[in-house]
Amino acid sequence: MDSYGTAQLLGGRDHQCDATTVWTAPGDARAYVLLDGVGDTPTVRAWTRTAARRPARTAALHANAETGLRAERARYAAEPGRRSDHGLHLPCAAAVVVVRTPDAPDADGTGGTLSFGWSGDARAHLLLDGHLHLVTEDHNERRAYDGHGDRNVLTACLGAGWDDEETEERYGHPAVEHVGGPARPGRLPLTSDGAYEPYGEDDRDLADCLTGAPRTAARCLVDGAVRRARALPDPYADNATALIARI
Repeated sequence: MDSYGTAQLLGGRDHQCDATTVWTAPGDARAYVLLDGVGDTPTVRAWTRTAARRPARTAALHANAETGLRAERARYAAEPGRRSDHGLHLPCAAAVVVVRTPDAPDADGTGGTLSFGWSGDARAHLLLDGHLHLVTEDHNERRAYDGHGDRNVLTACLGAGWDDEETEERYGHPAVEHVGGPARPGRLPLTSDGAYEPYGEDDRDLADCLTGAPRTAARCLVDGAVRRARALPDPYADNATALIARI
């Protein structure tokens, strides 16, 4: 039985600039990562694919999502040019990282802990007991300006040069946010904005895609997102990517 699955669609873009990675460390801490690259170029596509592996490995080895994401974000922020103009003129990506650790698992293999870390507007949900819960909060101008800003303008991401203090002062949230707690049996979907945004604020349709095998569920989710985006009065389908894991 597959424990996770992924799916991607190009949408109306020229290049697929989202990326996913799953990395399991010795001791069985497993990191799930989804990156949503900013831009639509071969350079961004190549950078995002490489960049997804770095926080996945670091987070799994440290058995903590926030630690892994912060470490890799700091490495990128130290590169020349990242401090200028928030660093967004260089390749960067919205990032969400989740680590499952098998601490004291139950007899059926469930249990352990989950930690979440994110920078940007890629999202993590949890489907528990048939109810879908949004875990992350978007890092974009829509959040920063109480719903009046542009959702497509990020206020933090992997590759940006501003630290927590600078980001908090300007936008009211740190550069990396995190939560954690016990793992419960359910589904963990990670999505790019092109996969979740077309579903709007009603999560029922999104939750309906999360049954069955993880790979089938991921394909259902991205198929529905692109179909909905193309049916809008002003149709535009973004890259749509989903990673769905059993927990």
